[in-house]
Amino acid sequence: MPRIESTAARLAKLGFADGARAAQLVRQAGADVEDLLEFLVDVADPDQALVSLTRLAEREPAVLDTVRGDGDLRARLLAVLGVSAALGEHLVRHPGQVALLAEPQLGDARAELLRAVGAEPGEAATGDDPLKALRVAYRGRLMHLAARDLMGEATLAEVMAELSDLAGAALEAALAIARAEVDDSQVRLAVIGMGKCGARELNYISDVDVIFVAEPREGADETKALRTATRLAQAMMRACADTTSEGSLWEVDAGLRPEGRSGPLVRTLGSHLAYYRRWAKTWEFQALLKARPVAGDMELGAAYVEAVNDLVWSAATREHFVEDVQAMRRRVEAHVRAEGDRQLKLGPGGLRDIEFAVQLLQLVHGRLDPLLRRRATLPALAALSRGGYVGRDDSRGLAEAYSFLRQVEHLLQLHRLRRTHIVPSDESDLRRLGRALGMQPDPVGEFTARWRRHAREARRLHEKLFYRPLLQAVSRLQESEARLSATAAQARLEALGYVDPAGALHHIAALASGVSRRAAIQRTLLPVMLGWFADTPDPDGALLGFRQVSDKLGSTPWYLRLLRDETAVAARMSRVLGTSRYATGLILHAPDAVAMLGSDEELAVRSRESLLNEASAAVSRHAGDPESAVAAVRALRRKELFRTAVADIFGLIDIERVGSALSALTDVTLQAALDAALAKVPDVTRFAIIAMGRLGGMECSYASDADVMFVHSPLPGVEEREATDAAFAVANEVRRLLSLPAPDPPLIIDPDLRPEGRQGPLVRTLASYRAYYSRWSSPWESQALLRARFSAGDRELGEQFTSMIDELRYPRGGLHDDAVREIRRLKARMEAERLPRGADPALHTKLGPGGLSDVEWVAQLLQLRYAGTLPSLRTTRTLEALRAAAGEGLLAPADEAVLAEAWRFASRIRDAIMLVKSRAGDSVPRDSGERKLIAQTLGYPPDGSEDFLDDYRRVTRRARQVVDRVFYGA
Repeated sequence: MPRIESTAARLAKLGFADGARAAQLVRQAGADVEDLLEFLVDVADPDQALVSLTRLAEREPAVLDTVRGDGDLRARLLAVLGVSAALGEHLVRHPGQVALLAEPQLGDARAELLRAVGAEPGEAATGDDPLKALRVAYRGRLMHLAARDLMGEATLAEVMAELSDLAGAALEAALAIARAEVDDSQVRLAVIGMGKCGARELNYISDVDVIFVAEPREGADETKALRTATRLAQAMMRACADTTSEGSLWEVDAGLRPEGRSGPLVRTLGSHLAYYRRWAKTWEFQALLKARPVAGDMELGAAYVEAVNDLVWSAATREHFVEDVQAMRRRVEAHVRAEGDRQLKLGPGGLRDIEFAVQLLQLVHGRLDPLLRRRATLPALAALSRGGYVGRDDSRGLAEAYSFLRQVEHLLQLHRLRRTHIVPSDESDLRRLGRALGMQPDPVGEFTARWRRHAREARRLHEKLFYRPLLQAVSRLQESEARLSATAAQARLEALGYVDPAGALHHIAALASGVSRRAAIQRTLLPVMLGWFADTPDPDGALLGFRQVSDKLGSTPWYLRLLRDETAVAARMSRVLGTSRYATGLILHAPDAVAMLGSDEELAVRSRESLLNEASAAVSRHAGDPESAVAAVRALRRKELFRTAVADIFGLIDIERVGSALSALTDVTLQAALDAALAKVPDVTRFAIIAMGRLGGMECSYASDADVMFVHSPLPGVEEREATDAAFAVANEVRRLLSLPAPDPPLIIDPDLRPEGRQGPLVRTLASYRAYYSRWSSPWESQALLRARFSAGDRELGEQFTSMIDELRYPRGGLHDDAVREIRRLKARMEAERLPRGADPALHTKLGPGGLSDVEWVAQLLQLRYAGTLPSLRTTRTLEALRAAAGEGLLAPADEAVLAEAWRFASRIRDAIMLVKSRAGDSVPRDSGERKLIAQTLGYPPDGSEDFLDDYRRVTRRARQVVDRVFYGA
């Protein structure tokens, strides 16, 4: 017992994690291994190596003499056993392969694997149990390569290339096995390596991506030949993937073929080319960057690669290339975000980040620069750097990160010979990885820190990779650094979605040129922001807006510092500028509003009371100067419009909240203008503004006028004529103040819904309104009054007005049949006459079938008929009226849902049109480019324009069916 404890302590000092268990293994070993323990000190996992070594010694004691007698063999063997438990298991089953480690280099892999299955080149396998023989021979070579890799006797590039060649040899041997099942005398079959295999950058355990190309031999029937080739390919795939007593090799994946898994497994060369010329997507050409013949008929394979190369390098000229590139970037970004941060391949800063960026730049620039046409990532990255397409330091940083991550990936896969890309969290696994990479004395901490640093750097560089050379193209560089040419810079910008790449370069030069601190910060910001701009619906507009805002605020100390230090502000600003000309216009005249982009809390809609207090304070500050007072209030309105627009763009508020926020803001603006106007006239009458239309319904859009009526009531002892003159002056002054030239969006006062319309007096007393409505009112006026509510001025007077009209808009006995028929006739006539000439009714959000007017008239007819007896229907808001009608059983819940969906959708479209174009519009744009911008603003993907159109037609068609049934009684 004391001897075991002494050995355990000694082993623990030597670096064994579990000294007691190691000592027990040594004691129980069938052969003496103590003299070899000191050689285990430096391996990645001494405990694991000792387990495998003792098992190997038990199986074949003579191995220990070989190990003792050959220092190079011993070092290679122990390095393998310390990293790979799976290869240790393999050697226990096949101890004779230990001798392979004595050889510095092995012979030709293809010839050896063909010999293992008993085949000559191009012939069928004849050996006994060729599947097992193939696996044993393959793993023996894999073990030899792993040993050279772990000993530093082969570079990463050499390891990846040799793994790829070994996979090609295995595919050749598997094809020989397939020929034993299928007669291939009538067909030529080529196996094209794709992905990492094609690029000669394969890892230890990976699916092997392939494409099959076949041609009938001379005189053979093509259909029969393809059938034979398909069976041959299937048999070859099984020979690699089938599980035997020696396991399997790996899956052969033919999913990159034309039409993917839905397409035929094997095609002729002509069929491949026909597909690529007509149907292929950009991602398929990206995949073909890696194509290389690896097995079968190499002459046919070379013909295939030569033929598709011309198509690959002209992909950038194809229709929809830009949209495809953007979609590919977004898809990878989304995938990256969805993966855990321990993912070496797909996580942030992972291998896919680097590979994708390099391939995309090759596609964009390789058409004009043949030197970029490299299959493997590292050589392609070096070529991009030499050509000035990637900054030299960026290229070096990416290459270092890529090499490190690939080394880690290899070590992870070698452990169990399993396909994995997850960095483990278990400390013993991390210790093994760190020690395998030569990290001492804190392998866990050092490995974790280095991995995180490389991942961070790769992610940072990936985000700037596309954009930093664009700045260098317009900047002075050291003579030793290559510059991206103007042509190449424009090609890249065009590929990223910029419609006017020359103009974009001009803006970049204006922002980033010079030696000022401002230009230096812009050079730091722009590489990231150009990428964010490219992800917006309108990258050109975003860049132009950014330049305009920067020109206004660039000398302000806080502006660039805020964008540099607060990523959320810069990201949100990019999206706003690239989505909304309306919001961009607002920010140009209120640039300090940029600061509110930092958090959701800053973008929260302010309460009416808070706005009213601020507006009142502004009017008080400018007492006696109504123009200045209203200018200050309009500046407040501008800032709040921006807040609401941004909250809308980012989906922080729904369409009902948008309407209510805009309506409350209009109320506050009207109140402030009224306060300023009242100060100019004698105090002889009470005055109130009644909101009508969408303002009355708290449903304002960004383009809405302020539909209002003016009511006044003379103070006691004041002549009505004097009071009316004063009220008239107040109303006109409110309109004048709010229409003065200014950089703000105008607030047009529209009083046309008053009695007698434009022919009637602008202002009436409460008594005059009562007299008019009691004598002359028509059904349409009762309907219009359903929206009437107090907006600004004397609240008591406003409430007296709304109480006075209640008996008109909420008739106690409801509507008689004649009135219902009159309303229906009026609606039908409006549909026929008010639609603008040339407008497509199906796309008109206001007057088209199932549009806003349809839904609102349904709600209003139900109110006119039933609100006299059902108080729940007494609301100025459309959706509230529909919900109340459903609650009272007047409208089926399903119908209410259909109508509400149509109303919301149409309202969102009208707002989106204004946000995007900064110009009001009621129709879904016919122009596909404009429609695409609207669709993206509404949350559809860049290729979702037709889906948007289909959704609108479906929603409005269903709504119109409800309208026909509920409103028209059809």
